[in-house]
Amino acid sequence: MIKVGIVGGTGYTGVELLRLLAGHPEVEIEAITSRSEAGLAVDELYPNLRGHYPGLAFSEPDPVRLAACDAVFFATPHGVAHALAGELLERGTRVIDLSADFRLKDAEEWAQWYGQPHGAPGLLEAAVYGLPEVNRDAIRQARLIAVPGCYPTAVQLGLLPLLEQRLIDLDHVIADCKSGVTGAGRGAKVSSLLAEASESMKAYGASGHRHLPEIRQGLAQAAGQAVGLTFVPHLTPMIRGIHATLYARLTSEPGDLQALFEQRFADEPAVDVMPFGSHPETRSVKGTDICRLAVHRPGGGDTVVVLAVIDNLVKGASGQAIQNLNLMFGFDEMAGLQAPALMP
Repeated sequence: MIKVGIVGGTGYTGVELLRLLAGHPEVEIEAITSRSEAGLAVDELYPNLRGHYPGLAFSEPDPVRLAACDAVFFATPHGVAHALAGELLERGTRVIDLSADFRLKDAEEWAQWYGQPHGAPGLLEAAVYGLPEVNRDAIRQARLIAVPGCYPTAVQLGLLPLLEQRLIDLDHVIADCKSGVTGAGRGAKVSSLLAEASESMKAYGASGHRHLPEIRQGLAQAAGQAVGLTFVPHLTPMIRGIHATLYARLTSEPGDLQALFEQRFADEPAVDVMPFGSHPETRSVKGTDICRLAVHRPGGGDTVVVLAVIDNLVKGASGQAIQNLNLMFGFDEMAGLQAPALMP
């Protein structure tokens, strides 16, 4: 049994960590922090957790108490983990950051996209990008994990087999992605109001989105060179979910694309390759840590289309963070993550 802390427990990813860890056989929550809700019982704010965490209340961030934990999750806005992660690492606590603070390896590029100087550039070299399907061995040894973003997770998993085998034109890849409104966080925003988001769909960030450099970084690692990516995200009127439709041009005869995908992900517990020509739905992964993929080759031509769906709060955030925790401490990789999807 290990002790875990959560910094920033009142947002969607924080409460999703609590929901999933309630069923984890090897984890005890030692501390959960929130400056705005300090002193409030967890189950008062989130009644769905009644009976799971008796006596657990939100508290002010206390470095000493957090350092007593074996691992600490940061479910915070960008920039917050910069200030505290280094201190915890020095005290021997492992850090799993769900924000974007350590995803990009270039501090100057991070500052450009996030509008402020990087607060802990000295930690970037030690940070391991927490995509288990790519970095499993490094994750096991890591002290600091940068949990991938939701869009980057879906896009990278969908394109990995094609990139690794160099089957596509690396200069022209398109990711057309849709997200539920929880992707914008729990803070009050006019654009997330029911009357604003319901019965409508819109693109945003078409000229440049913060996840773009993260996706490009991961695709370049898989391909061994820079990848020309056009990434357009959309807001859809659903609570949670990511749907990525990925387009690429084949540069050679790929053989059996279905077999390629099935073989690449045969040993991946969080990736499900559906039968050839399937159309995965976001509801089929709701509440789960699973990425469902399907591959198409329209008309047998030179275009390949990959469909990828995940729950943005689970495989796109908190569930993937727990996958990393499990790998770091030698637990079953899917411990606490094995419940099937919620349907309808």
